[in-house]
Amino acid sequence: MIIRKLKLKLNKKQTEEIERYLYHLTSVYNWAIRKIELNAKDKIYFSKLDFANILAGYSDKLDIPSHTIQGTLSQAYNAWDRCFKKQSKKPRLKGRRNRLNSIIFPDPIKPPKDNRIGLPFLGKLKFHKQELPNGKIKLGRIIKRPSGYYLCLWIDAVHNFSVKETDKAVGIDPGFSTLLTLSDGTKIDNPRELRKGELRLAQAQRGKRKKLTARLLERQANRRNDRNHKISRKLIEKYKTIYYSNDNFKGLAHSFGKSVSEASLGKLIGMITYKSRLGGRDVIPVNSKYTTMTCSACGSLTGPKGWDGLAVRNWECSACGAVHDRDINSAVVVLNSGAGYAHKGGMINVFN
Repeated sequence: MIIRKLKLKLNKKQTEEIERYLYHLTSVYNWAIRKIELNAKDKIYFSKLDFANILAGYSDKLDIPSHTIQGTLSQAYNAWDRCFKKQSKKPRLKGRRNRLNSIIFPDPIKPPKDNRIGLPFLGKLKFHKQELPNGKIKLGRIIKRPSGYYLCLWIDAVHNFSVKETDKAVGIDPGFSTLLTLSDGTKIDNPRELRKGELRLAQAQRGKRKKLTARLLERQANRRNDRNHKISRKLIEKYKTIYYSNDNFKGLAHSFGKSVSEASLGKLIGMITYKSRLGGRDVIPVNSKYTTMTCSACGSLTGPKGWDGLAVRNWECSACGAVHDRDINSAVVVLNSGAGYAHKGGMINVFN
């Protein structure tokens, strides 16, 4: 399954119609969230199929496709289902600060023609020219963003891209001053998109220009995604096996704030992981414990320790005398540790 995002070029009438959809579907979503919550207190539960059909007949009243209403009900049902399974927090009602910004069209969609694509009740929507892979379009979702409206399409196709024939393996040490450090000595700099744009963002926030603020934040997110896609693609093309230090990025973000969040390392690792399946590569997490302290030459735990050790970027092993760059040494330790892993998937821990 491939997801492609098209930027729509809507006229005034189409924009007003989509806004009307969002207004009514917000009410449907909030009603569903409250109904599930109140029924659960009385120990009344629905199956997902029964709940999706609970507003049968309302399509004509709201002038919205019935399957779109069912998709919104399923969205509310799934939100509570994840909450009951303790996979997420309690779902919030939609409002001015937490708007519903998407409309699902769960039925198959005909392929676009002449930069126009047809959706139920909305007619032909024009979009910026973009090539799409061949395959059946299973469903679509209109998403409202600060920069405009987008249509996400789920296409039943296989995404393949060419990779080099190689047996090279590499260890990766994620960082923040340097985004990634590879065991072969390569360092990928951190562009720091948030720091570079924070002055303009602060000006927009002080001026209470909400639309501009949202647009600037979206632009920064787009730049991070673009950067992560390019880096992950290059790594998958170049290396057969990739071992990475499995750090707790959420925990680090609580301690170090935006210097961790702006790096978006968790998302980068996720992109490397899913692209490895498409390219036939192996991506294996390695326990990050002691990777900084361990000497890659002799294996002694003589490296920098604790919070004070974070400032140490180069150090000398007191056991064997080897001089190390902190990040490169960690990446080499990750590679050496991962090379002894005999199974695919899972995380290894060689420091038990």
